[in-house]
Amino acid sequence: MTDVETLAEGLLFPEGPMAFADRSVVLVEILRGTLTRVWNGKAEVIADLGGGPNGAAIGPDGAAYVCNNGGFAWSRGDDGALHVSAQPPADYEGGRIERVDLDTGKSERIYTHVAGHALRGPNDIVFDRTGGFWFTDLGKEGERGRDKSGVYYAQPDGSSIREVIYGGLSFNGIGLSPDETTLYVADTLSGRLWAYPLSGPGEVALNDYGQPAGHVLARLEDAAALDSMAVTQAGNICVGTLGRGGITTFAPDGAARFKPYPDYAVTNICFGGADRATAYLTYSMAGVLVRTTWSEPGHPLNFVTY
Repeated sequence: MTDVETLAEGLLFPEGPMAFADRSVVLVEILRGTLTRVWNGKAEVIADLGGGPNGAAIGPDGAAYVCNNGGFAWSRGDDGALHVSAQPPADYEGGRIERVDLDTGKSERIYTHVAGHALRGPNDIVFDRTGGFWFTDLGKEGERGRDKSGVYYAQPDGSSIREVIYGGLSFNGIGLSPDETTLYVADTLSGRLWAYPLSGPGEVALNDYGQPAGHVLARLEDAAALDSMAVTQAGNICVGTLGRGGITTFAPDGAARFKPYPDYAVTNICFGGADRATAYLTYSMAGVLVRTTWSEPGHPLNFVTY
C-alpha cells in the first residue's frame, strides 16, 4: 500500500498508540513490558513497567494511564513466529492500572483491585470529559476455562473505582461516542461490538430488569475478532480486526466497511495531526507502527493536544 508509511519496526507487540502535536507517538510494547515513544525514526523506552502494558490514554494531569494485563504466556515456533496465549505467565502478579509521568518515566500503580476482587487483565482505556476513565478487563485463561470480563469506571487520583458491567466473554476495545452518551465495547472472541447508553459520567443506563441496557450494534459473521478502537468526528467506530487483518469501521447504525492491512493482528488505530485525519496503526504481530491518511477526521480525545 503506497499510502502507508512505516514509522518503527522491531517493536515487541505494540498496542495503545497515542499521537501528539510534536508528531511523536507513545505506545505500549506488551511483550517488552514498556511504554515507548516513537519519534524521528527512533523508539525510546519511557518506562519499563513489566507485566503486559496494554491500552493507554492521557489523563487530565497530562500523565499516561496504562492498563497492564499482567502479561501473557509467549512462545516462538520453530519458524520464529510469535505465539501468544491468554494464559498468565509464570511470573504473573495480577493486573493493574498504572500512571506514568511522560517527562520522568516514573510510574505508580493506582489500582490493583475493585470491590475486593483482583484485576486480572486490564486491556483498554478511555477518559471522559469529566476526567474519569472507563476501562475493560479481558480476564485470563486457565487450562480448562477463562475469567469473565468486565467494564469499570475509575478516577485517576486513586480515589474511586467501580465495576459497572460484568460477565462478558472477552471485553477488549472501549470508546465513547462524540457526545459521550454511548459507550462502545468490543468483544474479541464473539466478534461483537456492544453499545451501552450512558445516563451520566460513569453510569450505564439500566433496563427494566436492572441490568445494563446494552445491545449488540454489530457482529462479524466470519471468524475474525475485534480488538481496540477509535471513534471519528462523525461518530463512526474504527476497530482493529484480527484474523482478517485490518480496520472495520462501523457506523452508529451498525453498517460496516472493512479496509485490509498486511498483518494478521492489526490491533489498534488512533488519530493525529492538526486535522486528526492521520491514522496510526499497530501491526502487532509484525512489530510495526505505520501512518496513513484516513478518509475522515478522528474525534479529539479528551486531554490530548493535537
